Amino acid sequence: MTIFSRIIAGEIPSYKVAENDKFYAFLDINPVNWGHTLVVPKKETDYIFDIEDEDLAEMMVFSKKVAKAIKEAIPCRKVGVTVLGLEVPHAHIHLVPLQKEGDMDFKNKISDPDPARMKELCEAIASKFEA
Repeated sequence: MTIFSRIIAGEIPSYKVAENDKFYAFLDINPVNWGHTLVVPKKETDYIFDIEDEDLAEMMVFSKKVAKAIKEAIPCRKVGVTVLGLEVPHAHIHLVPLQKEGDMDFKNKISDPDPARMKELCEAIASKFEA
């Protein structure tokens, strides 16, 4: 069981911003920018391109709804999207609020993000999410 499956199961706490029967979205605890959110399928699959076509399409539509909520909750020019997937063997999409392209630099993470601010951002994004 991956760390993401344990988060989805509630074994590990998270800053959940959205969920449906197939996907779970939560704030990254090592964000590259405030509001950096991960979207993961509830079904464990290591490589995103091994996900069935229909499920992958649904994951992108769910991610689009989460990105819209992020953009409404956090002042930004756009919400960037990337798939890296090397650090956890469970497919996931990164959604990052952007003012400039450098905001998506995964070498520049926010060190020790303030839990109160994370909770505030989580609540703000969740309040804007429309299933």
